This record gives sequence, C-alpha cells and structure tokens, in this order.
Amino acid sequence: MTTLDSVTAHPAPGGLRQRKGNRPKVGHTAVGILLLAVMLFPVYWMINASLQPSGNTLTADFLPLNPSFEGYEKAIADQGPNLLTSLVISLGTVVFSLAVAAPAAYMLAQFRFRWINLALLAILISQMIPGIVIANALYAAYNDLGLLNSIPGLILADSTHAIPFVILIMRAFMMRIPSSIVEAARVDGAGLVRAFVSIVLPISRNSLITAGLFAFLFSWSDFLFALTLTTTEDVRPVTLGIYQYLGTQVSNWSAVMATAVLSSLPAIVLLVLAQKYIAAGATGGAVK
Repeated sequence: MTTLDSVTAHPAPGGLRQRKGNRPKVGHTAVGILLLAVMLFPVYWMINASLQPSGNTLTADFLPLNPSFEGYEKAIADQGPNLLTSLVISLGTVVFSLAVAAPAAYMLAQFRFRWINLALLAILISQMIPGIVIANALYAAYNDLGLLNSIPGLILADSTHAIPFVILIMRAFMMRIPSSIVEAARVDGAGLVRAFVSIVLPISRNSLITAGLFAFLFSWSDFLFALTLTTTEDVRPVTLGIYQYLGTQVSNWSAVMATAVLSSLPAIVLLVLAQKYIAAGATGGAVK
C-alpha cells in the first residue's frame, strides 16, 4: 500500500521537470540586459556629451555631475530652423505618401486583376533601386522644373522612398477587410470614394498609423536627397545641418551632440506614443 510518506519522499519525475522549467532563466535575462546596455550606450554617451561644459567630450565624466545646457542653447540657435524644416518635410511626406499609397493599397488588396502580381513585383523592384540613382535622376529633373532647394521637391523625393513601403504595409492589412462591409455601404448608397473614406480608412487606422510613422522616419532620417537636391542654406534639413555642423564645431562637441539629441526626440516620442498601433498594424496582415 502506498503511504503519504512514500509519495512525499518520491515525487513524480514530471513534477520535477515542471518545477525546473518554471525557474527563471537568470542567465538569459542577464545576457539580454547586457546586450541592451551595449546597444543603448552610444545613446547614453550622446546625451552625456551634450551636457558637458565647454564642449568637453574626450575627458568627460561617465556621469554628467555638473551638467551644462550651453550646448542645447547653441544647438537651438544654430539648428532650430533646420529642425523646423525637417519637421515640415517629414509631415508633408507622411500626408503625400498616405494620400497616394492608401488608395493604391486598397486597390491591390481588394480588386482581382491579372496584372496585380506584376504591379506588386514592380513595387518591390522599386525599393531595390539604390537611392543615389534616384537622387541623380531627380536632380536633372528638378533642375528643369525649378524644384531644387525647395520643400515640395524634398517631399516628393522622400515620398519615392516611402510610398512603396507604405503600399506593402497597408495592402497586407487591407486584404483582411471583408468585401461584404464595403458592399453593404454601396447598397446604402455610398459611392466608391465615400465607402473608402468612411469605411475602409477607419478600419485601417492601425496600418495607417504604422505606415505614416515609417514614412515620417524615412523622411526625418534622409540625408542623401537633402545633400543632392539642396545647394543653398535656404532649405536645409537637420541631417544635412549636422553634417555641415561638424566642420565648424570640432571644438564644441556638446553643441553637435545636443543637436543629435534634439533630432532624435521626435522619433522617440512618436514611437512611444504609437507603439501599440505599430504592433497591431505591423502584424495585422500576418494572420487571417
């Protein structure tokens, strides 16, 4: 007869394995924290260097015990207009990219034509073209059209990089939209445009936010188009401003690092605010 003592003294092997499996994997967590610290250290040092007095970064302390905001004051004074220019260009790129890509993505997702696969292949190929090739071609065209050194010219240039990606992101989501919803709106008297604006776009909010954020980041971080398509100081995005700032501020790195910190804030704020929409929008077309 099995007694309580024998059961207690000889627990089931499965129970041991279950308890072992529930133990926290301290080693994996430590490795993850170490890798995260290594990847985030350049960001920390950028912030630390921006707070050093008199632009001192080579002999800077590991912690900014005596922070100075002189670098930020100089960065705002020198690079403030460039930050505003980048913001206007990025927001314009988002609006233009979504205005073009959303109807195209819906058409590619819902309509059934033989040439749809060819269109998708062309979109994929367009993303493989090196940016320098597009920039050189745009320079010749912009020179004839008078779009050099202009904000609309940079918006169009950045949109050539953002629109194919936005189409692919939004098409993956819009393929999940039941056609019966749109058909019901058509039966109620809505036209194609009204059904798209009133039904499809609200349902696709997550993908719109995700695609818009990526379009913003593409434009905000652009350097190649800004370098190629601007030749004066009238229109100068912050990426080009930092590049040219390095030559004049080699003895005042705190101002350079402060500019880098300020240029990173919009992307960080948008990612924090829209992270739940990004997770839903990026995986929306993965599973039906």
